[in-house]
Amino acid sequence: MKDVQNEFDSRGIDIQKVGIKNFDIPLNIRRKNNSNQVVNAIAGVSVSLPNQYKGTHMSRFVEVLTEWQNKDMLGSDLKGCIQSIVEKLSAQSGELTLQFKYFIEKFAPVSGNKSPMCYECSFKSILSNYKSEAENYKFVLGVKVPVTTLCPCSKEISEYGAHNQRTIVSVNISYDRNEHIWIEDLIQEIENCASCSIYSILKREDEKFVTEKAYNNPKFVEDVLRDVIIKLRQNPIIKEFEVECESMESIHNHSAWAYQKEFK
Repeated sequence: MKDVQNEFDSRGIDIQKVGIKNFDIPLNIRRKNNSNQVVNAIAGVSVSLPNQYKGTHMSRFVEVLTEWQNKDMLGSDLKGCIQSIVEKLSAQSGELTLQFKYFIEKFAPVSGNKSPMCYECSFKSILSNYKSEAENYKFVLGVKVPVTTLCPCSKEISEYGAHNQRTIVSVNISYDRNEHIWIEDLIQEIENCASCSIYSILKREDEKFVTEKAYNNPKFVEDVLRDVIIKLRQNPIIKEFEVECESMESIHNHSAWAYQKEFK
């Protein structure tokens, strides 16, 4: 059959990224306790396209992703997947992003009741054969962690009480594929930087604990950002990171926001 995609294109325009988005695929994610969690991942994958080709072969993206869906993934293992995609499509660069919801069992702080807590996570693999072999691959682990913050100013000026808010701490880290950072550990480090963690289930004694802990540990969005930055700077494995904190204010119709990106 005629291969239209491989036909010559005379317009002379290289395309930086072409591929597929919003492709649902089940993945096996290896957990810290050596078990697996099957997640529904939303994949986006693309490659570069030289100017002489009319189009890329979209079905080949799905073929490779299907081959990899049952592998026991740590995230950084995805280099083999993006390499296969780049080779199969005769491209010079490629990018793969997998977004998924990851569940961690958490215990309420006083009652000990166990319940699953959901976190939005992502894996990103970027391969570029334009760069040197030592620099041609980059893996990025991303997490979004909901936490509680309590306003130091509100506590200071009020005769009793203080307003608090739910804060979303978004962190993306990049590290060598020969190393590994567990999703569970990264999330816990971030939660430790907040006024208090968030739980799926709280009995009365738990609610008393978390509200009092937050009150005794007030933090601005800037405080959370700085504390997370310190934790990431102290980790020798991490090469670069990006942190975003957004506090959904309970007494304003807007959010407080802070952001930082650093390279080591």
